[in-house]
Amino acid sequence: MPRLAWLAAYALVTFFAFPQPIGGTIVDLGIALAWLSPAALLLGVAGLEPRQAALRGFVAGWLAHTAVLHWIWVVTVVYGHMNPVLGSLGPLGLGAWLGLFTGAFAALAALLARAAARGGSAAWLASPIVLAAVWTTLDHLRSFLMTGFPWATLGYAQHRSDPLLAWAPLTGVYGLSFLTVVGGAALARIVSLRRVDALAGSGLALVLVAHAGGAGLRALEPPDPDQTVRVAVLQGNIEQGVKWSRDWYARTLGLYEELSREAAARGAEVIVWPETAVPGWLGTDGTHGEPLQDLARETGAQLVVGAVGLERSEGVATVQYFDSAFLVDPGGRFTDRYDKAHLVPFGEYLPLQDLLGRFFKALARGIASASVTAGPAARSVEIVAGGARLPVGVPICYELLFPDLVRGFVDDGGEMLFAITNDAWYGRTGAPFQFLAITAMRSAENRVWTARAANTGVSAIIDARGRVRESTAIFERGLLVADVPRRPAPVGGSFYSRYGDVFAGACWAVTLAAIGWARKQRGASG
Repeated sequence: MPRLAWLAAYALVTFFAFPQPIGGTIVDLGIALAWLSPAALLLGVAGLEPRQAALRGFVAGWLAHTAVLHWIWVVTVVYGHMNPVLGSLGPLGLGAWLGLFTGAFAALAALLARAAARGGSAAWLASPIVLAAVWTTLDHLRSFLMTGFPWATLGYAQHRSDPLLAWAPLTGVYGLSFLTVVGGAALARIVSLRRVDALAGSGLALVLVAHAGGAGLRALEPPDPDQTVRVAVLQGNIEQGVKWSRDWYARTLGLYEELSREAAARGAEVIVWPETAVPGWLGTDGTHGEPLQDLARETGAQLVVGAVGLERSEGVATVQYFDSAFLVDPGGRFTDRYDKAHLVPFGEYLPLQDLLGRFFKALARGIASASVTAGPAARSVEIVAGGARLPVGVPICYELLFPDLVRGFVDDGGEMLFAITNDAWYGRTGAPFQFLAITAMRSAENRVWTARAANTGVSAIIDARGRVRESTAIFERGLLVADVPRRPAPVGGSFYSRYGDVFAGACWAVTLAAIGWARKQRGASG
């Protein structure tokens, strides 16, 4: 099969490795196709010089990720009202950014293959395990480089594999990326050599052991505690085009009040509204929040409400806006708020404002007339449920992409997560379902339940193993009510919650050692 055909296969397989709506059905084939993505890429660059591999890998990665990220055009043009030409730079630009990492992997794979071909002590450089460490290192790098954009990290394609998800509390999503590439690289080696050699066999053996070990870890997990909290998540289904209209303010607020009363009638002790469900601002101390206070007293429930926080500094003319979650206890008191700490570049703020402000503006103009201000850090907040204090984490939308950030909510004592988001921006694309898979991975990593409230869906109840127990259809109004177990440490939380990306750090060490060894071999032979 020609190299270009393998690279085209890589782009196609990568697209379908993540949930996509096809003919009115959500096609989610990652559990099978994820293995083929690295395999096809490696076969597509086999035998090339590193520079050639880098170029072809970049182009293939650019095409693959532009296809996966096609929904950004909906964000920028359909709802952001950007010029279509400029709007197309969103998926093309981000696709190119992720393509750089694909190209880097291809170049390093070619470099290691050339060093391994010299034989002797360098043969290990062609191991699927080494290649998987390189891929995982690059996955980790793009989670923080230039503020990070880890959408479509390969490990998310395995979100339906329960044995592999069992490793997430130890390794984070990066362990799933690693195992997937081990399997894919072993397959590529078998196809290339037309036999199973020791390196390919060891890779396949590791994947089999990981599946068996994951099943064993599941058997050892303690059951959920008996103590639960009855939680409701609301889905108002407010279309993005009217969300910030003044004409819709009273209608939107009334709709969420009606859903809250229905949730309370079904026994909800905590009622979670989506991100910016209140289509206006509240003072960061809760001023202008009287309707929410009245509703909390009426229902006797704890409210967790997404709204814009507005703060005026005394003696300063400027105003700060925050993307916030406000907490209103059953007595009607504003007790705390959490401010989103990781903002969306070009969405909630404009990087390099002085330079780029002539050409672009941040998209979230409904939230604020200026850039949104970031909160200090992820932290748990205390709510009142059943008369008792309950520490929880409230990650807001984009923050859910960052495993190292979300673990901070649980490491700070959070016993469950209330994920609030506004996925209306994505339209009827695969993005809401891909984002649901990302959210489920955060539950699995931290071994806590997540109640996810999304304006237009997907809203969901996700258990501590990363399984979606209940979910809504997108673009429908409704709510979910469930008894969510409290999971204080050590039942909740995990190695990953406490220590973070130790596994990714080990992959960095292997990658740097392999590159150093390959360069040493090259110098010795040259």
